[in-house]
Amino acid sequence: MESFRCQFGEVELTDERETHIFQFHPDIRPYRKYFASALEKPEFIRRSKYDPLVLLLYKPVSKRKNLVIVIKTNKRNFVLTAYLTDKIPRKSL
Repeated sequence: MESFRCQFGEVELTDERETHIFQFHPDIRPYRKYFASALEKPEFIRRSKYDPLVLLLYKPVSKRKNLVIVIKTNKRNFVLTAYLTDKIPRKSL
């Protein structure tokens, strides 16, 4: 397990969640090194439409790709998943 700083407090990335991310989003492996900066200083933050405790943190990692890290905020903040997208959110928190 690894912990990261975030404006919402410490965020945990468990071994189970990291395995999940790499299994379902194998294209993200080269971008793993950006997780800390994406959590610490995201470019955009969006709240999930489905769960008000879930936030999506966006960080550009190339000209056309954004790293999205999805976190659950509660007593123990943790990473749910992460993926790449070429879309930038219209609104931010």
